[in-house]
Formats: sequence, C-alpha cells, structure tokens
Amino acid sequence: MDIGLRNINKAYGGQRVLTDFSADFAGGQISCIMAPSGWGKTTLIRLMMGLEHIDSGEMTGLEGLRKSVVFQEDRLCENLSATANIRLVCPEKSKPLVEGEMSSFGLGGDALGKPVRELSGGMRRRVALLRALLASYDILYMDEPFKGLDDDTKETVMAETHRLILGKTALLLTHDRREATALGASKILEIY
Repeated sequence: MDIGLRNINKAYGGQRVLTDFSADFAGGQISCIMAPSGWGKTTLIRLMMGLEHIDSGEMTGLEGLRKSVVFQEDRLCENLSATANIRLVCPEKSKPLVEGEMSSFGLGGDALGKPVRELSGGMRRRVALLRALLASYDILYMDEPFKGLDDDTKETVMAETHRLILGKTALLLTHDRREATALGASKILEIY
C-alpha cells in the first residue's frame, strides 16, 4: 500500500501551516520527514491519521488502514503499570511476550509492576514507544519518538525499534538524521 499526498493545505485561523505539500511514501518501508520546529510535521501526521481535516488537497492509500502512533507526549494511563499500559492496546499479546520486549527496551524488574507515574521520563518514553510498536497496525507514525533518552539508551532503543518495524510501513518525524539512519529509512524528505 503506497500513500500519496497531493497539494495538502492546512491553516489555523488564517495562519498557514502546510502549503501545497506533496509526497509519496512506499508501503512496507520506513520514511522520514526532517523539518524545523513549527513547519507542520505534527499537523501532517494528524491529518494522515484522520484526527484533523485538510483544507484542500488529496490523500490516497490511507483508507481503512489500522494506525499506530508515538505522539510527542507519552499519553500513558498514569495509574496503570507499564505492562498494563502496553497490553491495554495490545490485548492479543501475551504477558510473557510483552515483558520480553520490555526487557529488550531496558524495562525490567521494578518497572514492570509500578504505575507509570512513578517511572522516570526516559522509562515512560520507552513504554509509550513500545506500546505503539506492539499494537496491530498497517502504518506506524512516530513523532520524535526518542526524545528524552540518554545516548546509550537511545542507541539500544533505536536498534530494537528497527528490529520491530523492519518490513512495515512507518513514518518518522525527527530533527536527527542519526535516527533516520538507525531505523533504516529508505526515504528521507528534508524540508529546510
């Protein structure tokens, strides 16, 4: 399933966010958009997810797709454990499978049963990322998914993320070319 965006326009109260944006994203591949803050990357994926409507233009190839997303904010259920947060959107995944993947993301031991409100920011980020990665989806959107991770953790998490999304359709929004390279992005669209 290839995705086509043609002359996408979006404004908020007269303030243009996207102007005649066009791009193609191949199915089964990882694509990346790199652009400065305020360019409209988050707005673009919100439009692609159907959370907002385009003012004009055309989007094709998104109809009926199951979507998963890593938002810039973690958006976790604060009173649930890390394991429960992941299984909430992945009920078909067994607890041992989820806990095994959590371990590969450096989330073991005490992190498994603690409410996420008690976890560090980096741990919370990894829970949010893993929840999206393990969900059943046709397309994965990742909006600055590795922010807040220290360098060593980031390297491990990027490698594990690459393992989990290889051969799937994913769109990465980032400012960091290393992230696009680590995930094996076949297309990097730079807008500066």
